[in-house]
Amino acid sequence: MSPYRRLINGIKNILRPQKTSKEAVVDAVLQPQTSVQIKPPVTHVPLRIPRAEHSLSRSMISKSAVSVLYKLHNAGYQAFLVGGGVRDVLVGRRPKDFDVVTNALPEQVRSLFRHCRLIGRRFVLAHVYFGDEIVEVATFRAQHDKGGDGVIQDGRIIRDNVYGTIDEDAWRRDFTINALYYDISDFALLDYTGGMKDLDEGVIRLIGDPIQRYQEDPVRMLRAIRFAAKLKFTIDNSTSAPIFQLPHLLKDVNTSRLYEEILKLFFSGHSLQSFNLLRDYKLFDHLFPQTAACLNNPEAVTLLNHVFKNTDERLMLQKPVSPAFLFAALLWQPLQQQIAKYSAEGKTEQDSLFAASRDVLTRQVQRVGIPKRVSLVIHEIWLMQPRLTRRKSKRNFALLEHGSFKAGYDFLLLRASAGDSSVGEYATWWTQFFHGDDATRNNLLFAEEPRQAAATVKRIRRRRKPSKRPLQKDAPPNINGSDE
Repeated sequence: MSPYRRLINGIKNILRPQKTSKEAVVDAVLQPQTSVQIKPPVTHVPLRIPRAEHSLSRSMISKSAVSVLYKLHNAGYQAFLVGGGVRDVLVGRRPKDFDVVTNALPEQVRSLFRHCRLIGRRFVLAHVYFGDEIVEVATFRAQHDKGGDGVIQDGRIIRDNVYGTIDEDAWRRDFTINALYYDISDFALLDYTGGMKDLDEGVIRLIGDPIQRYQEDPVRMLRAIRFAAKLKFTIDNSTSAPIFQLPHLLKDVNTSRLYEEILKLFFSGHSLQSFNLLRDYKLFDHLFPQTAACLNNPEAVTLLNHVFKNTDERLMLQKPVSPAFLFAALLWQPLQQQIAKYSAEGKTEQDSLFAASRDVLTRQVQRVGIPKRVSLVIHEIWLMQPRLTRRKSKRNFALLEHGSFKAGYDFLLLRASAGDSSVGEYATWWTQFFHGDDATRNNLLFAEEPRQAAATVKRIRRRRKPSKRPLQKDAPPNINGSDE
């Protein structure tokens, strides 16, 4: 290289803008790496359903998603709505969010939108922000034999940033009913995999070889359960049969990701159906092994049925639900077994409860990564139970002000409604005490416990002053204040 060329290159390097740490991470993700080859599926011409023959209208899509679609389209890129948003509208449900897919690369998407951020390493996605609403934009993905940043280890997809065309992207999706594309250019639907037929027939069907698809991402087993429960669909035999042999794959999934999937299963308004399907397909045993070992106890099953029914009813009424409350119920029976074990060893009630709580939560987070902020509330709910079943005292006034009282009280009511006879009386008493005025609360504390009330009055009664007795004649004065 000539000195002149070296000088020019040096000046270019100096003037080239330095990338931020976030941009460097994204570039590292986008660098090509060695990947295991997967045989691509046979290419099919999609069924194109014109606007007049389907029910999806722009008026059913959020304005933010429509804005993203048009901005990509007007910039010369392909832009489609895909996934759950399309599926839910077609079956008459209100979608929670809308996902957009395009042939624009993540960096190109970011350059189009002012409020846009790239996230993820396993899948690089663009999040476009419209106030509190986020529209997720993904780039078409292809099979891993095309190169790019695709990594597979032991059959599992570790990194999946291999970009392709819409024809390739359709065959990379998980279920046929999630592979329907709404084209903003002419408002038509594109169906590559028979998704419209499965949607009409109410069938959950994997795209491609089921065993391979589950090995690539074991969470797809949970997604099949969730969609079947949510949509009241039937899982196709070819899709359901391998699940019975593959629950052990969930052990290799990140526990935090499993926690998020559990919330989707149980906080989408169909938790009872999800629970029953998880048990039917033996997946519950791998997610909650301690609880699964207790399900031969009818009381444990009744408690869980009540908490799931209660959760679904609250969601229907648009009331808040608590992950800590749900997990406290899921792990209640294992906790009782551990408490009995420590009590038999001679530990006090409080020590047994503390030790059992620690053991049960420690084992559970090895399967489902419960965040610490949630596990602390679970622990408080459990600690509140013996406090709510002690004899009445003036301490109950202070207990009403405790930060975990309401959660503990609700859990006591749940136990009573599930038929726990040991707490029925206390649930009724606390309901009256909680909702009563001061007079009612005083009556509950003292009127119903005459012996305890008398003892309380006796303890606070002032001692009478000793009567003054005349000194005996010729007796010395009493300088100690005693008559003896």
